[in-house]
Amino acid sequence: MLRPLIALIVALWLPPLHAANVLVLGDSLSAAYGMNENQGWVQLLRERLEQKQLDIQVINASISGETTAGGLARLPRLLNEYQPSVVILELGGNDGLRGYPIQSMKKQLQRSVQLSHQHQAQVLLLGMEIPPNYGRRYSELFRSAYQEIAKHNELVLVPFFLEGVATNRELMQADGIHPRSEAQAQMLDNVWPLLEPLLDADSKQLEASANH
Repeated sequence: MLRPLIALIVALWLPPLHAANVLVLGDSLSAAYGMNENQGWVQLLRERLEQKQLDIQVINASISGETTAGGLARLPRLLNEYQPSVVILELGGNDGLRGYPIQSMKKQLQRSVQLSHQHQAQVLLLGMEIPPNYGRRYSELFRSAYQEIAKHNELVLVPFFLEGVATNRELMQADGIHPRSEAQAQMLDNVWPLLEPLLDADSKQLEASANH
């Protein structure tokens, strides 16, 4: 009678083991703008995880038009609700297109990283670039902002999320900003090599915790 009671007390005392949830916090690039949601790269990620028989839930909290400020405002609730083990941070493109101050964008990205880390979530940062017509200095500062955030926080960084896509007109919608459905597989391939090791490390950590 005593042993079951002790086991129950220990189970209640130990922190719960969270499933390996992945939270995608992004803008229209991750919200499948201009196409069916099932065609977007986030859905393709879900399908790849399923093919690999990985029991990982992917929560897509991306909203078209989202900025770093908007994402930061929504992040605390999302972290509390889903308890993700990995946060894919894909924000900043709309800040750049609207010419927002780079320092403000960096501050909001930094705070989002800090909040994620406080919830024991790893962060994968997706870097972006903006068209050259915004001026060389602004474009370079925009690009380097992601590099600085990644270096300061020792994050895994995808240098340019739209690598191999943005310069291919056949893969871009008529507005020249949003990728077509045909580009989504390439976008996932840009993310996957850096995301997979994070998921593997997280799975091993969960296994180790379960065996103790």
